[in-house]
Amino acid sequence: MNEHLFGVEKPGRYLACEINAFRKSFDQARVRFALAFPDVYEVGMSHLGLKLLYELLNQSDGVMADRVYAPWVDLERNLREMGEPLRGLETERPLRDFDFVGFSLQYELSYTNILTMLDLGGIPLRAGERGPEDPWVIAGGPCAFNPEPLAEIFDFIVLGEAEEVLPELIEAFWGWQAHHGERQDFLEEVRKIEGIYVPSFFRVSYQVGGIVNAIEPCYPDYTHVTKRLISDLDKSSPISVRPLVPMLDIVHNRLGLEIARGCTGGCRFCQAGFIYRPVRERHPHVVFERATEALANSGFEEISLLSLSSGDYCQIQPLLTALMEHFLPRKIAVSFPSMRVGTLTPELMALIRQVRKTGFTLAPEAGSERLRRVINKRIRGEDLLIAAENAFDQGWRLLKLYFMIGLPTENSADLEALVNLCLDVWQRAKPSRSSVNVSISTFVPKPQTPFQWVPQIGGDLIERCLSELKTRLRRPGLRVKWHDPGHSFLEAVFARGDRRLGEVLIRAWELGARFDGWSEAFRGDLWQQAFSDVGLDASFYANRERSLEETLPWDHLSSKVPKDFLVKEYRRALEEEPTEDCRFAPCTQCGVCDHQMVRPHLHTQLEERTPLQQEVVERDEASHLYWFRYSKIGVGRFYGQLEVAQSFSRAVRRAGLPAVMTKGFHPHVKLSFVEALPLGLESLVEEAYLSISQELEAGEIYSRLNEQLPVGLHLEQVKSVGKPFSRPENRRVTYRVSELIPWRVRRVLQGWPKRLAETLHKKTKKGETSAALGEIVLDVRQLDESSLELDLYEGPKIAFRPMAVLHYLLEEPPAALSGCRICKIAVEPFTGLEEEGHVLRTYHKR
Repeated sequence: MNEHLFGVEKPGRYLACEINAFRKSFDQARVRFALAFPDVYEVGMSHLGLKLLYELLNQSDGVMADRVYAPWVDLERNLREMGEPLRGLETERPLRDFDFVGFSLQYELSYTNILTMLDLGGIPLRAGERGPEDPWVIAGGPCAFNPEPLAEIFDFIVLGEAEEVLPELIEAFWGWQAHHGERQDFLEEVRKIEGIYVPSFFRVSYQVGGIVNAIEPCYPDYTHVTKRLISDLDKSSPISVRPLVPMLDIVHNRLGLEIARGCTGGCRFCQAGFIYRPVRERHPHVVFERATEALANSGFEEISLLSLSSGDYCQIQPLLTALMEHFLPRKIAVSFPSMRVGTLTPELMALIRQVRKTGFTLAPEAGSERLRRVINKRIRGEDLLIAAENAFDQGWRLLKLYFMIGLPTENSADLEALVNLCLDVWQRAKPSRSSVNVSISTFVPKPQTPFQWVPQIGGDLIERCLSELKTRLRRPGLRVKWHDPGHSFLEAVFARGDRRLGEVLIRAWELGARFDGWSEAFRGDLWQQAFSDVGLDASFYANRERSLEETLPWDHLSSKVPKDFLVKEYRRALEEEPTEDCRFAPCTQCGVCDHQMVRPHLHTQLEERTPLQQEVVERDEASHLYWFRYSKIGVGRFYGQLEVAQSFSRAVRRAGLPAVMTKGFHPHVKLSFVEALPLGLESLVEEAYLSISQELEAGEIYSRLNEQLPVGLHLEQVKSVGKPFSRPENRRVTYRVSELIPWRVRRVLQGWPKRLAETLHKKTKKGETSAALGEIVLDVRQLDESSLELDLYEGPKIAFRPMAVLHYLLEEPPAALSGCRICKIAVEPFTGLEEEGHVLRTYHKR
């Protein structure tokens, strides 16, 4: 029934209607995973790592994996009021029923959402409070390299890449399950798996001043944990050819293709650049073949080539050329989320802009070359200006620049250089009337980097810097955006926090902290109270410089880059000395590679026997128009109109129909809808038009599209037409209202004829519209004790929704009718009208 979704802002987050979802049987599986992302669906579904593990697990015999995302505050409220647990998206089973609940730790400000999900799922928050019937609560991701603030929450944590850890974990689970062991027995077993960290097997003590005194292992053969990594991405972590396709518009709503993992650029502030080493590239032929198959199975309109620096991928030029030549006729765009200045050449930009300009972003990070030497960002200001000029010359009209303030050794001259660099780019944008967006964030020192010892600058200084930058960069066509300093401060606290912060986290959550990374939800006052209640000083963690000899809370966890190398890099930063990228220079001795099993995996040359290019088939420019009627029922009533349009467009692509594409900068399938149905309403009589370049039988379009449409949408009729039908100006629209309480049916039937002269009002974008009830309601008929039909008039001056009419007749708040179903079942021309001046009179024939 989905009662918990009524009154929820975006019910599409919770419907599990994605194309290509596995939906394996919960009861038939021997081990059941709930892959949990502690943020909203739109963010979690954009994360490639979770989707990779989802496919890896579900392709294993005896294993099923479901997904669950953090419910927004409106759904959390509904679940608590109804006493309902948080459930897996596909199986609809409570989280407590799974064997493993695995969280992806991507961002420190999502930690309170972990507690919400566990609590709603019926799982004790602390690992030590869980019993034999509770699931194992585990985690992985970049924040796992200092999970100490969460040490009491998780049973164990995976450091590094999980693709080869999970099969070993499953085998250990089956063995433990067969022997009916205690929970402690299983932890004893999994600690033997490389890359698994069991926090309860380490004891931490503190000095009087609060710094860590010692981290003492409970077992002499388990003194530290080193990350797990895979050497061959194509073998151990293949690109999915049946990717999940969301109904809802998500943050990265496109086909993400990981072309490489790891980066040795050596930016000293960048945690990802150190914890994901070494660089391992996928073979370009494999990327191309998988991309072709994945697009055919998904219908996405855009490909994003993912890595920490896609422009450094050895075969980026031939791969991009092949992708663009192959997909150009289908108007599929290719984008790069991360390009280093100097790698985005005019040739690459010319290829990308053939379909649509998908966005152009440059990240100099610092304004001056001196500060860029400190952070080891080896780019010159003139290189950035040349890249910007090339972008504007190629037709881009929006360029984004990313900077950080508060970097180590930053001074006023560096901020002056930042302003001047932005203004130089802005000057180059003016001739083409282009715009420049400047995004400024505050530097957050991260563990496992050369800057893990440095303090974050204080809040007052952050505010002064931001105020000066906003003032000096106030120009037409130059927009400045900044990251909330309160967010950056709390992120710095937890990024380098210790186990004592766990109590602060739980206290803040108890006080109501949720979605701390969201500006509209962040409550700094709750965090201040939580630190006060627990007796800890937040600035101790964020604003304190660490000694190089200090024991850090994460010293027993290793990314394979030794602490000595990080110290060396920190000292080189203070001396403004660069460190070269080992892909293009001699080995830097960072310690990750053994140069046998672990080494960079690069594709510097292509085999000539397997050319990437494939034959390009140009599409016919002819256009044939088809009208279709479709239904939108069941869970489909929770789809918004934009989601419906996107679903049809992608279904057309998956069905292989030769769609005509629109012209302009953002071409899409030529598809138009007669009307936008309000969220929450069902319908059997919605209409739309599709243009294709090849004449096909209506029955073929009907069958091919219905095979690809998501649950809740279905074609009812298809016709070839010469032009769109003319729509009657005045219409009788019939709605079936079901699942009403019987007394409400009787009240509507008895009351409406007596109230025809009363006036209804509704607010619109242009003001307020009013009409007499007798001008709106043409007839009401009872179907059974809990159902009725409404005939409503709709025309150029009057159009009231059926729910608004019911609320008026019943004189009850909207929530009282949240359980009823309303379905549009007929639309007919209505001619029983005559006009007297500007007043529309309606005659009812009963």
